[in-house]
Amino acid sequence: MSEQEKSSTVGKEKKLLRFEVFWPSFLIIGGAALLGIFDNKKLSDLAQGTFSWSLRSFGWLYQLISVVALVFVAVITFSRFGNIRIGGKDAKPKFSFISWFAMALTGGIATGVITYGVNEPIIYLGNIYNELTQSGIVPGSTQAVFFAMGRCFYNWTFIPYAMYSLCGLLAAYLYFNRNAPLTVTATLEPLFGQRVNGFSWLIDTLSLLAIALGLASSLGAGLALVGSGIQTAYGIPQSPTVWLFLALFTTALYTVASYVGLDKGIKLLATFNSHIFYVLLILLLFMGPTLYILRVSTAGLAWWLQNFWVWALDPIDIAGEPLVMWWTLYDWAIWIAYAPLMGLFLAIISYGRTIRQFMVINWILPSTFGLVWFGIWGGTALEWQQSGAADLVAVIKESGAVAGLWGFLQRLPLSQILIPLVMLTLIISFATAADAMTSTIASLCTRNLKRDEEPPVWQKLLWGISIGAIAFFMVAYAGGAQGVDGVKYLAAAGGAMVLFIFVLQVLSAMKTFFFSSEEVEHE
Repeated sequence: MSEQEKSSTVGKEKKLLRFEVFWPSFLIIGGAALLGIFDNKKLSDLAQGTFSWSLRSFGWLYQLISVVALVFVAVITFSRFGNIRIGGKDAKPKFSFISWFAMALTGGIATGVITYGVNEPIIYLGNIYNELTQSGIVPGSTQAVFFAMGRCFYNWTFIPYAMYSLCGLLAAYLYFNRNAPLTVTATLEPLFGQRVNGFSWLIDTLSLLAIALGLASSLGAGLALVGSGIQTAYGIPQSPTVWLFLALFTTALYTVASYVGLDKGIKLLATFNSHIFYVLLILLLFMGPTLYILRVSTAGLAWWLQNFWVWALDPIDIAGEPLVMWWTLYDWAIWIAYAPLMGLFLAIISYGRTIRQFMVINWILPSTFGLVWFGIWGGTALEWQQSGAADLVAVIKESGAVAGLWGFLQRLPLSQILIPLVMLTLIISFATAADAMTSTIASLCTRNLKRDEEPPVWQKLLWGISIGAIAFFMVAYAGGAQGVDGVKYLAAAGGAMVLFIFVLQVLSAMKTFFFSSEEVEHE
């Protein structure tokens, strides 16, 4: 065969669709979007049923496997395996440390820390949805302040980022160092060998569905938050029309970014977005009650560490459903929903780095960022509530779980600048994550795609629009008591789809590095 014929053959291979993954996934996601159009109550009921059943039945497993993932990541980071270079000894990184961290941070953070940096600690402090009832802590007390800060640290730092890091490391090592395919199925080959490829359609389809539902959940939460901000700041009531406009704008942003590719799209979005994060943190630290922030953050760390094992092994029964199921297990569900495909994205951008560098960028630094973010934003909000400078508890009770942020920002100097800036950051935060994931989803549905190749544009557009549609229907018609109940249902449904795949990935990572018959190379 001539070189020209080979090139032509390869070109054709690039365009092959993985029908066994694409069609089941698209029919379910597209069907959910259509169901939202014609019977949004049925869509909400299905998601709610999955939410309640999965977290009540498997809360114990979510908690156990999250702790195992944390221990594994900590051990491998500081062990001799940390010197292994992803891609081999001669591999050279494609991205600088700053760009790499920006993509890793914003690609996985979506809208979460902005949505809950103020709202979550205030909700705990005020016992707004009965989170403190079973703990015996008095709402509004000093103990409640320390609990609120410590619980946020627990939910948003080292455990969730360990989930991403484990999946990313496993995919990166197997793909770049052992020449395995860049698929979720390939990460299970150390456990089952080539036999697992017979189930690749099922494994990759479930992983795709999970991330699609997780993205829809994140976008829905972002729509609800920006909508409440528009109402608070500009007096425009929240409505399906407002949410539809926001959904169309955000979906257009991330599909266009995905269209232009990894280097030009997500890298630019992530760098811009991370700089906004840094500016907001610095501004608030110096404008806020700095000493109080430092003291309450330190006390929150103490509370978190003192209660770590009780929180980590609570299947729901110790602290009760309002706290554990609706917050921690919901968080674990959405992180696990993201983890298998987020791992593929983190793997792609980690070429040329050592395992220890990988863990610093994807586990240690994002977790530290979570501590700083909740310490500064949450600490300021808690001080205002306790001192009477602002009644954010009342704002949330009146306007929903995501409304406290805007009541908070309205009382800051430069609020007329900060409010639209935070709205922009929310939209870009989600667009960055969705950009990364729609590209990864499209790659998973494409056969014979090489490392530096982009998946078909039409697939990116198709997945982006479908995810945006589901998010809109869930936030517009299934808000519930917290205003974001519908999107929480979606997240738990996504996590339930891949919970057992994630468990197998944890076991596969342990076997790959600690119990494999194949020698692991060291530098």
